[in-house]
Amino acid sequence: MSNAGTTADAAARMERMYRWQRHLYDLSRKYYLWGRDRLVDELDVRPDETLLEIGCGTARNLIAIARRYPGTKLFGLDASQSMLDVARAKVGAAGLDERIGLAFGLAGEGSERRLFDRPNGFDRIVFSYALSMIDDPEAAITSAHAALAPAGRLHVVDFGLMERLPTPARWALMRWLASFHVHPTDAPRATLARLVAETGAPLTRQELAGGYARLMHYGPTN
Repeated sequence: MSNAGTTADAAARMERMYRWQRHLYDLSRKYYLWGRDRLVDELDVRPDETLLEIGCGTARNLIAIARRYPGTKLFGLDASQSMLDVARAKVGAAGLDERIGLAFGLAGEGSERRLFDRPNGFDRIVFSYALSMIDDPEAAITSAHAALAPAGRLHVVDFGLMERLPTPARWALMRWLASFHVHPTDAPRATLARLVAETGAPLTRQELAGGYARLMHYGPTN
């Protein structure tokens, strides 16, 4: 299959999933997308830095980051036009049009710099519960790493493998997540570990709620 076909299929799948879910997305996800606010608190973004969220959805995180860190310039990329419609409305209602730029695109295509006209890259790139829905999370992280500015950092929060949860609960959760095309995988950790081996940059990792979620920060600290 050509890359163009793969891209079209992935975008169509995201659009089918979120065309209706977008209306209840923020209300429902707050109950099980754990660690998002913790990630925001731990970013410690400087006012002169730029940050891109890949898989930004309704811009919930970007708006929280904008309010938490005044002066930062923020960008959001998503594969669902329906979700971007919601994101643009929310960003406008929050009065943040001048600070948050949004664009349609898929992770792993290497288009991050071009879409936002940022030839020097981004100081921070965030994945929040996106990699477990992306067909090739390794490619997504590798592409994001290439889009970082020198000394840039990657931040990831997503479902873990839930190894320490009781087996029946883990099985039920995995089955339920799969119905939303969500597939927790160790690929993000393994890919970041590979980057650490290649670059020598530090990686911190936190397991939340018995491995239900995983929070990782890659790159030099401020």
